[in-house]
Amino acid sequence: MSEYNWIDDSFRIEKKKWGTYQSFDKEGNGIITSLTEEQCIFSTRHYLKSKFENKIDETVTKYDGKMSYQL
Repeated sequence: MSEYNWIDDSFRIEKKKWGTYQSFDKEGNGIITSLTEEQCIFSTRHYLKSKFENKIDETVTKYDGKMSYQL
């Protein structure tokens, strides 16, 4: 855990091979993926703050990116 540069002592940022940035918590779970490092830090801080204040309902179904429609 000490080999990473921890931001706010709660998450780290990693640059991915496609040029995107992803944040990870201390358990190694992915949190946010962004196009820039600054946006990743900003979004992760906002997400963690909202989660801490119980403003996020984690029981909501996650989006899978698929579209279903009927003609």
